[in-house]
Amino acid sequence: MPYKPLYEEDFDVLIEEEVTDDTDSGVPSQLIVYNDEVNTFEWVIKCFEDVLRHSNTQAEQLSILIHTKGKATVKTAPLKELRPKKDALVERGLSAVIED
Repeated sequence: MPYKPLYEEDFDVLIEEEVTDDTDSGVPSQLIVYNDEVNTFEWVIKCFEDVLRHSNTQAEQLSILIHTKGKATVKTAPLKELRPKKDALVERGLSAVIED
């Protein structure tokens, strides 16, 4: 005869779910840099080469575009890829934001 307990216990099981970033849908966002009166062309170009891995020519063209238009999209990628790049540019003194 199988063992049968005198009472049954109810208990909750905690299931941990992977936390996802609801703000990153994988849809490309834009990293935008604004013109300022502080940073030199040379510094902005160096930042774009170091942080964004742009070629010297591309970095130069973007810096001129930012200077003449007031802002430019310097990189398009998913949000989670752009965040650290934006933070790195801001740490270097550039005015950068991410927009959808």
